[in-house]
Amino acid sequence: MIRIGVDAMGGDFAPDAAVSGAVLALQHLKADERIVLFGDKQQIIDILARENVSPDKFDIVHASEVIEMGEHPSKAFSKKTDSSIVKGFMALAAGQIDGFASAGSTGAMMVGAFMVVKQIPGVIRPGIAGFIPVSENKLNLILDVGLNPDCRPDVLFQYGKLGSIYAKQVLGVDNPRVALLNIGEEEEKGNLITKGAFELMKETSEFNFVGNVEGHHLFHDKKADVIVCDGFVGNVVLKEAEAFYHLLKKFNPDNTFIERFNSENYGGTPVLGVNKPVIIAHGASSPVAIMNMIIQTREVITSNLCEKIKNAFV
Repeated sequence: MIRIGVDAMGGDFAPDAAVSGAVLALQHLKADERIVLFGDKQQIIDILARENVSPDKFDIVHASEVIEMGEHPSKAFSKKTDSSIVKGFMALAAGQIDGFASAGSTGAMMVGAFMVVKQIPGVIRPGIAGFIPVSENKLNLILDVGLNPDCRPDVLFQYGKLGSIYAKQVLGVDNPRVALLNIGEEEEKGNLITKGAFELMKETSEFNFVGNVEGHHLFHDKKADVIVCDGFVGNVVLKEAEAFYHLLKKFNPDNTFIERFNSENYGGTPVLGVNKPVIIAHGASSPVAIMNMIIQTREVITSNLCEKIKNAFV
């Protein structure tokens, strides 16, 4: 039995959007896959009644507290021990669920990832991966997209390794091409960090490094499958891609490729380099986004990604 933990109280529109999204996800799950909702039990049951769905379709773990978006992440995590996020991480660490996903406080989710499930030995700094559509049926992976604004060359090197494993095991890319995001394709381009990272990457046999790529290479698949950058640059890229989608939607384009820039289609972003599957979604997630967050969590669980990353860092 695969058990997918969901923070029912996380997000700007929780618990309504979270529970409704879990209901939508039911139709995509197999008989041996079950959603575990963490949150206020009565509120969850009331929403399910409104949706005409039996509570028996889910496991519900009552949590009387919520870590709000504006709270200090580590302080709230340590004080609100009966919150949905803390209970979710405790269940994840205890093996009672196989993955945990939330659209709630990103800071609290990262505290839980580092303090409770912890990072994989050998990983210097875990990263958050994002997705960039490059065609109607292909995505590129980019990391980091916000966890580590400042990175050493060896951290960027490890992002190449982490991204390559994810692209192969979850996205199904054979021998993923890993590139370093830079201001030019030439080896000598960049700042001290990217130059140092290039030196490490060009000598490696741990992944398929294909060199530097520039910003205009991000949205096609001729250069790379995985793009490596620090969290400052990656976050700017990710949010510009989201803004690009909303700008185009103002002109009502009927285009399936443009629709792939809608972040709701992916649901959330995985934290790579920690011992258990952790997925973080946008705070403004709709029920559809929550549904896709749950589906993505299932994909990370069933791919056995965390174990494969552990084996790669032994």
